[in-house]
Amino acid sequence: MHDLLVLLSAFLASTVEMVEALTIVLAVGATRDWRSALLGAAVALVGLAAVVVVLGPLVTRIPLGSLRLVIGGLLLVFGLQWLRKAVLRAAGLKALHDEAAIYRTEAGRAAGADAGAGSVDWYSFTVAAKGVALEGLEVVFIVLTVGGAGHGLGLAAAGALAAAVVVGAVGVAVHAPLSRVPENTLKFAVGVMLTSFGMFWGGEGAGIRWPGGDAALPAVVAVVAVVAVGLVPLARSVARAETPA
Repeated sequence: MHDLLVLLSAFLASTVEMVEALTIVLAVGATRDWRSALLGAAVALVGLAAVVVVLGPLVTRIPLGSLRLVIGGLLLVFGLQWLRKAVLRAAGLKALHDEAAIYRTEAGRAAGADAGAGSVDWYSFTVAAKGVALEGLEVVFIVLTVGGAGHGLGLAAAGALAAAVVVGAVGVAVHAPLSRVPENTLKFAVGVMLTSFGMFWGGEGAGIRWPGGDAALPAVVAVVAVVAVGLVPLARSVARAETPA
């Protein structure tokens, strides 16, 4: 169960980030130059893979107790940020993330930019590389933290790779923004998982012995999920109470 949760959390979190990166690549590719956009994305992916190769072995050399304490804290902060935004969106207090709007914005910018000289359209290359690199760094962070603290770096990397294959295949098939992906639902689930991992591993790093060991992790996930779901109507009611009549 523990390994499955590591794999699933890496997959879902990576899917969210890769959908956003793919939307940018599709926008500049469709309106400017596919070759340059894909080249920029490929260069960014190579750079991200190098970061994982370099940092992965370093993470595994840190003593497990210290690693889980530090990474647990980082995951808790990171997960709570995702969860907070997802709860506010579900409660209608924050606008939903609109991939179609991002696509239109990036397409408009690309159409209005001057084409560079030579065989490579540097605008398409740069925008695609930047989008993939920025979103990809979050994927790298998730792979290294979730995989490193749980001694499942290979599983986390496999989850991220599976997400890349799925999102890439859908992008190639539809050539359009993946606006039908329920991103806020994914972010809600990822926020729950990262928060749960942060609590679980941070607690272990601080010396807490969970009942049943790793078998307690699904229970932590369930409790966090129930609390998060309960916060949605609570946030909605508080917002109504604070709204002037």
